[in-house]
Amino acid sequence: MKSTGDPMIDALYNVRKGKVEFVDVPELGYLVIDGVGDPNGEGFNDAVQALYSVSYGAHFALKKASGAAPQVMALEALWWVEDADAAVTMERIAAGEATISESDRAHWRWTAMIMQLAPLDAALIGQAIIATKAKKDIASLSAARYERLAEGLCAQIMHIGPYATEPISIVALHKAIAEHGSQPRGRHHEIYLGDPRTSAPDKLRTILRQPIQPIEPS
Repeated sequence: MKSTGDPMIDALYNVRKGKVEFVDVPELGYLVIDGVGDPNGEGFNDAVQALYSVSYGAHFALKKASGAAPQVMALEALWWVEDADAAVTMERIAAGEATISESDRAHWRWTAMIMQLAPLDAALIGQAIIATKAKKDIASLSAARYERLAEGLCAQIMHIGPYATEPISIVALHKAIAEHGSQPRGRHHEIYLGDPRTSAPDKLRTILRQPIQPIEPS
């Protein structure tokens, strides 16, 4: 990924292949849209279009006003399930006891998002959302909002290859978390550094990040 000029942020997004790293993720600002269902479905694709439209709109508006603007960052997403049976299946996948095909994607919930580098803030993103709505008819724009997220201590790993093979890296990630004396908390986080439209599937790069907390003595 191109350097942001912020060493702390660069360190979070430049991850070595196959090595689990433990990082402290500070509070960061994001443009976000919530949804449910298959990531290959119309809802997720519409949200991605809305996120990029607003992010580039904010970038060019700031550059026009001040002469400079930070780069548009990569697409990211938080993933989780709320159904109890679906949650058990996800736990089995993380343990290497089930395949991703056993999970019903209709139960998947997501927050698609793009990080907004300073000086982009709630006010500037809010203006960009309004301006984009005036120019484009994208359904998900009505759900777009600026939100700040502080994940704190996390484990992360770089997965290289098709999205369908991510469970291999997910198992390695969760094994390292357990060996660290920690357990997962919060939502599974993915950062898509590759573009499936232009990259070969075996070249796709995805950071898999999981917030963690110490295992409490029983």
